[in-house]
Amino acid sequence: MSQPAPESATPPAASDAPRPSGVRAAVRAVPAYPYTPTDVPVKLDQNENPYDFPAELKAEALRRMAARPWNRYPDLHADHLRAAIARFEDWPEAGVVVTPGSNVLIKLLTELGGIGQTVLTTDPTFGVYTLEASLLDARLVQLPLNGDFSLPVAALKEALARETPGVFAIAQPHAPSGHVDAEQAVRDLVETAEAHGWVTVLDEAYHQYSGTDYRDLVRAHPNTLSLRTFSKAWGLAGLRLGYMLAGAELAEQQQKLVPAFNVNVLTQAALEVALEHPGYVQERVQEGVRERERVLAALEGHPTLRALPSRSNHFLIQTPDPQAAYRHLLSRGISVRAQGNTHLLRGCLRIGIGTPAENDALIETLNALG
Repeated sequence: MSQPAPESATPPAASDAPRPSGVRAAVRAVPAYPYTPTDVPVKLDQNENPYDFPAELKAEALRRMAARPWNRYPDLHADHLRAAIARFEDWPEAGVVVTPGSNVLIKLLTELGGIGQTVLTTDPTFGVYTLEASLLDARLVQLPLNGDFSLPVAALKEALARETPGVFAIAQPHAPSGHVDAEQAVRDLVETAEAHGWVTVLDEAYHQYSGTDYRDLVRAHPNTLSLRTFSKAWGLAGLRLGYMLAGAELAEQQQKLVPAFNVNVLTQAALEVALEHPGYVQERVQEGVRERERVLAALEGHPTLRALPSRSNHFLIQTPDPQAAYRHLLSRGISVRAQGNTHLLRGCLRIGIGTPAENDALIETLNALG
């Protein structure tokens, strides 16, 4: 029998460690999720609601958490919470699927329709779509957005007719730009996708900030779904809960891929409280929209950077030296998100909308950037 290594033994360096066998090549090829947290006073790098859950609602959620038995499994499929979401969204309960974050649903949707088939989306897009397609060996097809971040409708229609059907994903508002397309363009694409047998994902994570709502379009097209989250306008990113609204048949197929008992009783209790008191969301969204417009207006005419229009709770700036701008902001206690050097995002930083005081600091810091 081999002896355990002494506690003082130094593990081999990562480069010297044997590679675990059995890991798929697709997993090895994909880098880890590209986010490094920073501890700064003004956090504008994750498109979060800058306000915490209202204190009185948090107190009620904690009371309910304490009252529930923690030794028992939660609902099999978060059934009580699904019912509460259905009532709030005026949606049949059979068409609601919930998971710990909409990113989990994106993974499961890729499993549903992408493995061995196609994931069709845009470039750029929310990075989890491309990440999951790559991890799961789906055929990833990305078509470049137009120069104003609008959808290339004609090219997408051609791809929907040409490619092997799978999952077609578009976001309204778009991430990371915050652009919103004409309703007719979205409707045309949904109808084309339906005619060719695609599952269409309308990612509406930020829809409260844009005033758009595609539930009626989803109702009319059984292969289409709306993806929504409690992480943004609801201010509950720390609880991790996303959901999809779809027809009963599509939801039933998706539910097969959701692990049992995947939403814990504590999260369910807090979300039930939020859904009983949704008024705070609208108040905070209204402030967020006002602040977004104020920030964009304050940056007009800047000598070196350009703030791009947005209808979300975040926006992009284009600057000739994004690394210098990033370091300048960070040195003054403001974190934003670099966007790399890819199509349309070259020279860009993504910036969330914070509280009025945080936005004042952002404006002052950017205006000091020559």
